[in-house]
Order: sequence, then structure tokens, then C-alpha cells
Amino acid sequence: MDHLIFEVGLALVLIAAAGLLSAKLRFSVVPFYILIGMAVGPHAMKIWHLDFRFIESQPFIDFMGRIGILFLLFYLGLEFSVGRLVKSGRSIAVGGSIYIGINFTLGLIFGFVSGFPVAEALVIAGITTISSSAIVAKVLVDLKRTANPETEMILGIIMFEDVFLAVYISILSGLVLSDSSSVGGVIMSALIALGFMLIVIILGRKATPLLNKVLKIRSNELFSLVVFGALFLVAGFSETIHVAEAIGALLVGLVLAETEHAKRIEHLILPFRDFFGAIFFFSFGLSIDPLSLGGDAVWLALIAVALTLFGNFLAGMLAGRSAGLSPKASANIGLTIVSRGEFSIILANMGKAGGLMAMIQPFAALYVLILAILGPLLTKESKHVFRILDKIFKFKDTRKKKEEPKVLQKEG
Repeated sequence: MDHLIFEVGLALVLIAAAGLLSAKLRFSVVPFYILIGMAVGPHAMKIWHLDFRFIESQPFIDFMGRIGILFLLFYLGLEFSVGRLVKSGRSIAVGGSIYIGINFTLGLIFGFVSGFPVAEALVIAGITTISSSAIVAKVLVDLKRTANPETEMILGIIMFEDVFLAVYISILSGLVLSDSSSVGGVIMSALIALGFMLIVIILGRKATPLLNKVLKIRSNELFSLVVFGALFLVAGFSETIHVAEAIGALLVGLVLAETEHAKRIEHLILPFRDFFGAIFFFSFGLSIDPLSLGGDAVWLALIAVALTLFGNFLAGMLAGRSAGLSPKASANIGLTIVSRGEFSIILANMGKAGGLMAMIQPFAALYVLILAILGPLLTKESKHVFRILDKIFKFKDTRKKKEEPKVLQKEG
């Protein structure tokens, strides 16, 4: 018998209960959505008509979760703008290189020191390098930090990671899945990903006057269809050329943020962002089997988390300084993008498909879970974290030094 609607209704009730609990405890809602998803699933029980295994509905819930990622990144793009991103092009390239370089190197060293073979070490390095764009987007919006000076660097690093991911998956698919992988193919994959992003941004800016005319639609129904059609078409097309669909959604948001209809689009998208975004984090929890989280995977995950926290903070400080940001804003970069999520799970699944060591799956699940919980918490409390670290390391703000002589002259 088809109980799809009933199971989806049960999932929504559980998600709502988790949200109410997080509101009562005044804590980030993301970990609660993930944990309630972990609590149910194939390992759970069935009580009367209440099937907490979600066997029948999980594919549909996963699909709604994918839509949630699109809305989260699309809304984040709307809150930002292409103009701000273009102005910071050089600093983003430098910051993204610093971030990838530090985290990938630490991940690779960790893999080899832990005794993993080459293929496994490369998969682990990828798992520990790529941050969760969905969690980052959710936290930035919830904490109302989209206008902060460091946000353009955070978004830039997310996009830079996607170019890296396109190249890295091309390499790994050749090594792990035994497909042919040539240097030319890898370079072409990277150029296609980067070229697609640049084309959408450049054409989008030039097409702003045209978009203003096209979107002058009185009917809310037609307006919604046009906006949603553009979002899903571009996001879906980006996936066909090996650019993450979430990045395609972000690009559409960045382009439409330049139009005079941006506020209307934000108002339209807001309820869809919240609804489908919550389902994404629940579906993410469904993909983690808590019964597999044990043994050596626990210690490996804890060590990897410690390395990631160190690497992220260091990378954030260096990337922020390279862009002329204050130590506090630089610290926010590293603390905000510390969460790991959907991309890490994808790489772990690739390792499973390639017949690599079974340890990778529980390690990745536990590592992602810890950082998915720590990430939003560290971002929310970044001010206090920075104060504690500043007392120890005495971070210097070079910009204040330049301003002090001018203040002294005026006072004199």
C-alpha cells in the first residue's frame, strides 16, 4: 500500500518538533534537524502505521533535500551581489588557494600518518577539505551576516572549492573507479567549471536591464514560474557539466540580486528556503547510520576534526589578512566554513563504490556529524572564540596602525 504522503507527514512533524526544541534551547536548529534524521531511518522501528524507517519515502525526501540546497544557496546569492564578488576577484582567488592548500595538505598528511593506502588517503583528504555550502548558507542567513565584510570572501571560497572539487572528482574517479583519467581531461573539466561561472556572472551583469523588463510581471503565479524555472534550469544544467547544482543556484541568485526585483524575489523564496532547507538537513541525518559509528572510526574522526579546526582557523586568518580584513573578520571566515557535509559524503560514497576500505564510511559520517554540529555553534559564538584566542595569541590589526597617526595629529 502506498503510504508516501503519510511518511512525509511524519517526517515533517519530526522536523517541526526538532525545530521547536532548538528554539526552546536557543541553539542553532541545524544540528537538531540532523540528529532527528539520524534517530530514525532503516535502523529504527515501526509502531502501528508510524514507520520510522522511512524506507518508502527516503528517495522522495532526499529529492526534496536537494531542492532545499538550491533554495539555500539561491537566497544567499540574492542577499549578496555580483558587483561585490567581482570587486574581490583577486583576493578571493588568493584566499581560496590558501584555504584549499592548507586543508588539503593537512588531510593528506593525516591520511598517510593514519596508515591508509594512497587511494584512501586521497579520498580522506577530499572529505576533510570541502566545506558544506548548505550549512554555511543557512548559518549566514540565520545570523544575518550576509552584509558582513568577510561574507564575500566566504562565498568566494565556496565557489573556489567547487572548481577544486570538479578537478578533484575527475582525478579520483580515474584512480578509485578505474576509469580513464588524462591530464587533458582534468584540465578541461576545471576550465569548463570556471568558464561556466564566469560566463553566468558576466552575462548576468550585462543582461540586468533586460532582466528588469522580463521580470515586470504583475501576476505572482507567472512571476514565480519564471524565477523558479530559471533557478532549476541553470542549476540542473550546471550539474550536467560537473559544476555542483548548488553553485548554479548561487550564481542565479547573484545575477538576480542586481535587478530591481530582488526584494520581491526574496519575499517569494523565503518560505521555500526555510521549508525545503529543513528537509535537507533531516535527509542528511537519514543518510547517517548511528550503529556504524564506533571503533577506530571515532578516534580517527576526532583527530581529523581537531586538524580541521586548526587548519580552518589558520586559513581564515591568512585569507582574511590577504584581503585586508581585520583579525576578527578573518577569524569569522575560518569559523564559518568549518562545517562539512554533502560533498564529504559524496566523496565517501565514491570510495565505497570503488571498493576502498570500509572504515571510510563510518569515519566520514562521524566526522561530518561532529563538524555539522560544531560549525553553527562556532559561527554563532565566533566573537567569544576570537576574544579567547586573541588573549593567547595577541592578533595585530595592521589597519589600526595606519589610522593611529592620523588620529594623533588631529588631537595634537
